[in-house]
Amino acid sequence: MRAAVLALCLVLAMTACSGPGAEEQPSAPPAEQLAAFLADGLADGRADGRAKGPSRGLGFVGPSPDEAGEALERIGAGMGVQPQVEVADVRTSGDTASVRLAWSWIVGGEPWTYDTTAELRRSGQAWRVVWSPALVEPSLTPREVLRTTAVAADRGDITGAGGATLVTDRPVVRFGIDKSLVRGRVALTSARKLAALLGIDTAPYVEQVDAFGDAAFVEGIVFRRNEVPTSVQSSYDQIPGAASVSDRIPLAPTKEFAAPVLGTVGPVTAEIVEESDGEYAAGDVAGLSGLQERYDDRLGGADGVVVEAVRPDDTARRLFQVQATDGEALVTTLDPGLQTVAEQALAGIGPPSALVAIRPSTGDVLAAASGPGSAGYNTATFGQYAPGSTFKVVSSLALLRAGLEPRETVACPATTTVDGKIFENYDDYPPSALGDITFRTAVAQSCNTAFIAQRGRLDPEALAEAAAALGLGVDHDLGFPAYFGQVPPAESETDSAARMIGQGKVLASPMAMAGVVASVVRGRTVLPRLLPEQQPPQKPPASPLDQQEAADLRGLMRGVVETGSGSFLAGLSGPPVLAKTGTAEYGGSDGTGRLRTHAWMVGAQGDLAVAVFVETGASGSRTAGPILEEFLRRVG
Repeated sequence: MRAAVLALCLVLAMTACSGPGAEEQPSAPPAEQLAAFLADGLADGRADGRAKGPSRGLGFVGPSPDEAGEALERIGAGMGVQPQVEVADVRTSGDTASVRLAWSWIVGGEPWTYDTTAELRRSGQAWRVVWSPALVEPSLTPREVLRTTAVAADRGDITGAGGATLVTDRPVVRFGIDKSLVRGRVALTSARKLAALLGIDTAPYVEQVDAFGDAAFVEGIVFRRNEVPTSVQSSYDQIPGAASVSDRIPLAPTKEFAAPVLGTVGPVTAEIVEESDGEYAAGDVAGLSGLQERYDDRLGGADGVVVEAVRPDDTARRLFQVQATDGEALVTTLDPGLQTVAEQALAGIGPPSALVAIRPSTGDVLAAASGPGSAGYNTATFGQYAPGSTFKVVSSLALLRAGLEPRETVACPATTTVDGKIFENYDDYPPSALGDITFRTAVAQSCNTAFIAQRGRLDPEALAEAAAALGLGVDHDLGFPAYFGQVPPAESETDSAARMIGQGKVLASPMAMAGVVASVVRGRTVLPRLLPEQQPPQKPPASPLDQQEAADLRGLMRGVVETGSGSFLAGLSGPPVLAKTGTAEYGGSDGTGRLRTHAWMVGAQGDLAVAVFVETGASGSRTAGPILEEFLRRVG
């Protein structure tokens, strides 16, 4: 507003511009022309007003141009936007004129419109404006100014299975330095003490306190109300200027609860403001990650705005209001109980890890947990890893389609060589299962060499088609970050061999592997769904899974539990458990001369399909297996 006001003053304060030698003064211009100058100046203060202006311009009746300019700046400073002002009507009577000005402000996305009246008086060869705050808004009194205040919309909740509330406003306590209570070095000393007490980085916080204004509350940290450390609660108020503020913000039941999927809400960053094209301003609160970010418009609703006339004592009267539109709830399929059990099962795992549980009958994602080692990354639904021998569920389907029967005999040597590369079985492979064994035994014991030896039965597209029939390797936009994996064509004989055992360039996420198991249980392709209202229509794969194929796969996976590498699951109560272990080499040596390995295990029990992944582990059965067992035992 300041630039507009200063330019307006140039227009309104113009006097004779003719040279010192000029004898004649031109007559006053028409009131209509001066009214247009007035409207332009009030709206945006175009700097070319001087060039267009008459040789004798407008002044004010009452204040000087500088005083009027300061008054206009003070009145409009709290609006934060520029108005449009147009001349609606001019009526001249002798040496007076009445100008009706049409004002329009865009406030909160809505137009606020009204008319004001300006009185012009001619004195000699100059028109003057009778000054009044009512020039800006018709009801303004001399001591009032305009101010806009945002009215926050209530953010929508995120709900889970059965309508359970997952994310909603929960009570918190904000701790920080109140700079209205301390100044200068005292404030900085207090900031250092408070940072140490709160356990936050000292230097950045001190810089924040130093940079903020004298009346600011500079937040250090936010705690859930029931999680404030005793040491903080008992001693923060002994630090000069330290204060606590109670508030409510959108939170899940715990800090860890599906955090990479659900995301967070907080003050927008400078980068977000810059990239939002005016949608966000400094101080706004928005979703910063996960579902909160992607569905921010839906969840956040739209803030309202109140325009007020404010007096020096801060009393105010309302002039205009745009009502807030509260956000809408976002429905998910996450089951609070299963999600909690999944996260507890991963709590002690150091490397990145994940557990995903899907209901085969519906595709609902009931749990999508990423362990603490994932450090906030969404390993569960977006991790991209070689699935190892869990992919043998896919390879088995391709081989069944190629005519290999579960009871047919296959060779399982200790090693096999393909184009000079030696492939072997995992370290704990039982010697009793080497040699000529049934295909069912090869799956149960996870014989790598048997699967590699059967690759010649398959057409080039067979593995990818089998994967697609089980929901792997075909992308879908499910409304959240979801990686469905890849099964690219083999580039060499070695690559063809590696693909059979889920290595090489074959990739999958834990969610995708849980979907594979869900498809086996249901007997047709299961598309995981986390957001029922966003679920895309499902297109059948080119070669759909049929009921006999699904039954055969269930039999092979049951064999893993009855006689193979998943036999430790045989004692679980409830419906029969299906399973498949997986280990995939990756990266370099672990320091002992052995290659690091991903550890996988997938399984199903009743209407529940589960995938467990640990980025670095001994093997599927030894590392991922106990996690799967604990999960199934606790939810069974």
